[in-house]
Amino acid sequence: MNIPTGAINRSLTPWGPAIAWSAHGVAAGFRHAPLLMPRAPARLGVFPPGVGAQATAIACSLPRTEAVPLSRWRRSELARRVAAMPGLPQVSASTVGRWLPAERIRPWRYRMWQHIQDPHRFLERARPVLQLYAMAQALVQAGIWVVCVDEKTSIQAREAEQAPRPPQQNCRLCQSPRSRRRGALHLLAGLSVADGRVVGQCASRKRFVDFQAFLQEVLVPEARRRGVHRIALVLDNGSTHAPKHLERWLQEQAHEQQWELTFQVYWLPTNASWLDQLEIWFSVLQRKLLQPNHFTSTTDLDQAMMAFLQHGNQTAKPIQWSYTVEQLERKLGMD
Repeated sequence: MNIPTGAINRSLTPWGPAIAWSAHGVAAGFRHAPLLMPRAPARLGVFPPGVGAQATAIACSLPRTEAVPLSRWRRSELARRVAAMPGLPQVSASTVGRWLPAERIRPWRYRMWQHIQDPHRFLERARPVLQLYAMAQALVQAGIWVVCVDEKTSIQAREAEQAPRPPQQNCRLCQSPRSRRRGALHLLAGLSVADGRVVGQCASRKRFVDFQAFLQEVLVPEARRRGVHRIALVLDNGSTHAPKHLERWLQEQAHEQQWELTFQVYWLPTNASWLDQLEIWFSVLQRKLLQPNHFTSTTDLDQAMMAFLQHGNQTAKPIQWSYTVEQLERKLGMD
């Protein structure tokens, strides 16, 4: 005898599939099919909306304003703070962890932020630098070479107890955590904004005379090789190259040494390393060569950095700088 399953299935349409199985169709043999059972009613939310709103408000405040001695909130501390408030129920950390990302709030993260103290002075120095960046390729055709010059200080040469082991299948590159210091170097470098090529020189100390040597021995010969008649130096306010007599010294040397070059110095605003294109190259150097660190001596470190510099110049391209004067003016509210 066959069991009419069509009518049964139609009567169970609002129901959902269960996790059990049954057999039916005796005459046709056993055939397994899902047993349909009614769904459980949907569980309503446990917490009223006001609890989540209160947790969000606390997450948008600093912990010390809530008399909690922490630098920033974590999920567990937020849950304890909500539970300590009168009239609010106990909330788990995982529940708080679901509420806040839904509001795009992550108080356990942070970033560095710095306020511009003098917007007018900042814009006065930054505007000509940004204009140089925008016109660098056209200027070099006219004989004006735009160069960002800076130094990366105190680069440590650390010799690991064991040499790094190369990566293998299912195994990353292995670096020994213990090392011995073998000294430190300072890298003075100049980035050509027009083409992205870098020139550099290492020094054992950080002094103005070392900066002078870099200009005389590296930068000026490169400018002569390029056939330019003016160097536009973009500098920050570092102690090695910010003495008051720098520009006068440059003009005197150009006349005494018969460089047939003129210099124009453009000073970046204070605390504005993010406007220095050379800092981007320093970041690449740090990530691609200096980490992990394994150099047996400062000579080894010097040779490695010069080899990295020459290797990068073979495929160098100008940095795609997109930040403009107009964007800075809008940032400072001066548009």
